[in-house]
Amino acid sequence: MSERKSTWHVRHKESLSRGERAADILRNGMGSWTFVGIFVAFMVAWAVINSYALAADAWDPYPYILLNLFLSMLAGLQGAILLIAAKRQDAIAAAMARHDYETDVQSESEIERLTAINNEQLELLNELRSMLLRAEALAGRDDGGPGRATGAGT
Repeated sequence: MSERKSTWHVRHKESLSRGERAADILRNGMGSWTFVGIFVAFMVAWAVINSYALAADAWDPYPYILLNLFLSMLAGLQGAILLIAAKRQDAIAAAMARHDYETDVQSESEIERLTAINNEQLELLNELRSMLLRAEALAGRDDGGPGRATGAGT
């Protein structure tokens, strides 16, 4: 009952390397409103601390050159992580398309087989109808068809 059904997608997820899983987690994290909110809060806190709280002893006074360096490094890493994740998503899409194609080919052959069986059944039904009509016609002639007398008064 607790046995997990092994689908293509489940097998694929289990085959991912640690780096690929990390790229997916980071992509999902960086593409969220939570990340955007935390990022904006961090930037505001950095500016407030360096401009007002520490004022004369700030480690990164305005124009925040150190923050700019960190942002540039973050952008470079984000770009690489997003490209890794996008490449993986393309591979997943291609594999799913291939799986869909194989399923379609199998379905087509199954439909053709069922259509052939259906055509055979129709032929058999037509033969049975014609046999029934012939049998009814023969029975109609034997039971007093036109020109024959049936019954007690003849």
